[in-house]
Amino acid sequence: MKKLVTQFGLFLCFCFPFYVLCLILLQTFSPFGVLRKNINYPIGGSGHMHSRMKEVQELSDLDVLFIGSSHAYSGFDTRLFEEHGLRVFNLGSSSQTPLQTLLLLKRYLDQLQPKTVIYEVNPYAFSVDGVESALDIIANDENDFLSLEMALRINHLKVYNTLIFGFYSDLFNIHKGFKEGKQKGKETYISGGYIEKDLAYYEPKSFAKSIWQLVGKQKHAFEEISNILLDKDIETIYVQAPVVSAYYNSIINNSSFDSLIDSYGAYYNYNKLLQMDDSYYFHDYHHLNQNGAKKISQEVLKLLMD
Repeated sequence: MKKLVTQFGLFLCFCFPFYVLCLILLQTFSPFGVLRKNINYPIGGSGHMHSRMKEVQELSDLDVLFIGSSHAYSGFDTRLFEEHGLRVFNLGSSSQTPLQTLLLLKRYLDQLQPKTVIYEVNPYAFSVDGVESALDIIANDENDFLSLEMALRINHLKVYNTLIFGFYSDLFNIHKGFKEGKQKGKETYISGGYIEKDLAYYEPKSFAKSIWQLVGKQKHAFEEISNILLDKDIETIYVQAPVVSAYYNSIINNSSFDSLIDSYGAYYNYNKLLQMDDSYYFHDYHHLNQNGAKKISQEVLKLLMD
């Protein structure tokens, strides 16, 4: 039995380097997405995460830090807050779930030292596995033990594979010279972490009834986030950005999510607090256009100025 265990251990020691080598070659040279089904390294992908991660390295002593999903980085216009003398940064990322928010806060909170955190929360972020956002952060920020911790909690092959390639890329500075343009399609990166999109308008449609099913590991990560912010005595305001009314009203358990977030502190659900014309303030069913971003930013600014 001892001999069998030893042989199996030696087999794994041989296989793992071979696996890593094949993974690196596949990601580097394969032009076919089907061959890379279980690895995705989206450096410079949607949401300008690479630019955001470069900029955050140079910041400290913020008045306000925004965190959350694309609803955060396309909803809270940092320019409006800066016009009122506030030092702000938007650390939102595409499909950011509490597992990624936790990583980013552990990595940057002590450096940024914000007086206030505006945490954009929405039920979708609590209802998914976090794979998409994990890949985004692995590819566009430097990786460390926190990256590994996040990968283990998500426990998905694509995340493990992408992280292996991420460590390889960081170790050998493979993408050191990569530069992301400020203008990408209809999106423009604004210093401070905000994304301004070309003005577009939503065309209303109907939605079938549905229910949010929150993932346990996301709720646990959210609790950790709340405790970290509480322990550091950082004022935290939880905000649910508005979505189009037909979509919001199609979800039958919105009140349950409200009750959960409300138990952690000051919480503002702007689906209930604001009346917003779907065709004027949104560019799709769950993202604000520039008209909507200005309105929600003004509302949040009122909270900070009171």
